[in-house]
Amino acid sequence: MKTTAISIAAIMMAFAANGETLSSPDGKLTLDFGLTADGTPEYSLKYADKTAIAPSRLGFELKKGGNLDKGFVVVSVDTASVDSTWKPVWGEESEIREHYNEMTVNLRQPSTKRLMSVRFRLFDDGLGFRYEFPMQKKLAHFTITDELTEFAMTGDHEAYWIPADYDTQEYDYTRSRLSEVRGLMNEAWTHHNVWQELASPTGVQTALMLKTDDGLYMNLHEAALVNYPCMHLELNDSTMVFKALLTPDPVGDKANMMSDCVTPWRTVIVSDDARDILASRITLNLNEPCAIEDTSWIKPCKYVGVWWEMITGKSKWSYTYDIPVIHIDRPADYAGVKPHGRHGATTENVKRYIDFAAEHGFDAVLVEGWNIGWEDWSNKFKDEVFDFVTPYPDFDLPAVRDYAKEKGVKMIMHHETSSSIRNYERRMDEAYKFMKDNGYDAVKSGYVGNIIPRGSNHFSQWSVNHYQYAVEKAADYKIMVNAHEAVRPTGICRTWPNLIGNESARGSEYQAFGGSKPSHTTILPFTRQIGGPMDYTPGLFENDVKKYNPKKDSWVNTTLANQLSLYVTMYSPLQMAADFPETYERFMDAFQFIKDVALDWDRSWYLEAEPMEYLTVARKEKGADRWFVGGTNGAEPRTATVDFSFLPAGKYKVTVYRDGKDAHYRTNPQSYVIEEKTVTPKTKMKVYAAAGGGFAMTVTPIK
Repeated sequence: MKTTAISIAAIMMAFAANGETLSSPDGKLTLDFGLTADGTPEYSLKYADKTAIAPSRLGFELKKGGNLDKGFVVVSVDTASVDSTWKPVWGEESEIREHYNEMTVNLRQPSTKRLMSVRFRLFDDGLGFRYEFPMQKKLAHFTITDELTEFAMTGDHEAYWIPADYDTQEYDYTRSRLSEVRGLMNEAWTHHNVWQELASPTGVQTALMLKTDDGLYMNLHEAALVNYPCMHLELNDSTMVFKALLTPDPVGDKANMMSDCVTPWRTVIVSDDARDILASRITLNLNEPCAIEDTSWIKPCKYVGVWWEMITGKSKWSYTYDIPVIHIDRPADYAGVKPHGRHGATTENVKRYIDFAAEHGFDAVLVEGWNIGWEDWSNKFKDEVFDFVTPYPDFDLPAVRDYAKEKGVKMIMHHETSSSIRNYERRMDEAYKFMKDNGYDAVKSGYVGNIIPRGSNHFSQWSVNHYQYAVEKAADYKIMVNAHEAVRPTGICRTWPNLIGNESARGSEYQAFGGSKPSHTTILPFTRQIGGPMDYTPGLFENDVKKYNPKKDSWVNTTLANQLSLYVTMYSPLQMAADFPETYERFMDAFQFIKDVALDWDRSWYLEAEPMEYLTVARKEKGADRWFVGGTNGAEPRTATVDFSFLPAGKYKVTVYRDGKDAHYRTNPQSYVIEEKTVTPKTKMKVYAAAGGGFAMTVTPIK
């Protein structure tokens, strides 16, 4: 690693009478910082000759002692430049460059004698900034009631958004002008918490994707969310200015702080090419280096599991209909009740999945509904819901454990907490120890329902701290975590790479709940995945959910080829083949791609991209001469162009999995073609993608 600190002149820092200027290493981006006449700090950002962020104020409102919003003077300005590389444990590249120019503006508020700094880091692809509070008697303990950070837009941009919500990100995206957000909010807001009003009639979540009329693509998000509430954005649709909208605690406060301390980074990724948004590593680069000394136990994983059959309603998590109330401290006599016969996590059924995983080279099997308590769990405000160690009578855990070991297959634990955070923390050591004693190296955790204790939200400072605690505690036991319903990721996986996956968006399960828009997976890489990988659970080959459950009238709004593409375009080191084994057995030729596709990469190329319309991505498998290409298409059919110039010199065999000419996500989703072609780095291949369709490719050298 090489890190260089250089002079003010060398990083093009210019001081003017009313502020300071910082340029990115390549000179394309320019940040201006200054104080207004009343001492209010503000910043602006330019991309080449275009304004990306107009002058925007900075600061806080505090519960006591006066606000940190104005009356500041600049005490000093510190500068630095960093150009280094680091190697992630897993990722879209085997090496990431961290190259930025930095300016830290140290402020003092003379009227209160309080100190606050704003640290700016300007990369070639965007900006990160955060607030820092040195230890001081005048600001030892303080409560933030509002963060005043602004992102001032220069016009009525096109936005790709979901409603601000303090408890879930599981929405379909809306594409509209900023001026239309207010009018479309009620239609977009489809999740209603039992006590929560709409967070704001113009509030939206990050990562927020934007497109300007003069050709700029921008993404607003945050990085390194630790000990602080999740940030949404509230739009003033008269001025087109976004302001930070922090998730409150039960009494309405936002964050309780102790100096010295820092906030998360606020990020602005900007380019005139949409592909650069996908290629940006700002979110990861603004997080701290890996905190785990020995990472040899952290491994990417391809898995199947007892999950989709419960989501579709074919099977159930519970064991019986005869127990209306479960007291986890004095478990019910399950041996004395009648099973309802639809329990999914039976020994026999799980062994069937283990056999399938072993036959087809999958790493692991997830089992949900294995443990007692599912008869009485969600939204009951029960403190003690699950104990995480006691199996149902028809799930012989030792027998399953030994059978999986014999077959060379790992088991993935499931910890549904029912959002009872205190209960989970009380039992966490016992639960993690139980996992290790029984050979489980990974856990899928869930936070379905309203947070317990009552009044808290999923994205408050308190809840954020819990998710972080669970990941760090898991690292002590060498356990990998895949957290569902938790706060959306902000690059924490750089520091804690055992956080191998998150849901934190509308995943594949919604295809069984009425379906998602066919464009959904063409916007997620621009939004949700800016913060980290998603356990999207792709691989749904059967579109008609009624074939699994006649009472479930839902449809998977993609083609089969689209599902294959997601293993490349929706990056994750944790990938599930989510459909039933018997369904895959009907399409073994297409299933071959899921078996073949890699999980970890040396390098990635973003060949085509337009948010909510299409993206084409190529990746080289880590440590191997194999490349994979995925093209995911939105609601309108199109012909993609795959430029193979990313390949080294030579000839290559390409196995193409694509939509048939008559394919359509609604009328003919299982129409696909598999063909082999020969290419060189000079080849530009045209590939048809149907509505809701896509394509996937495996590329190997011809020797």
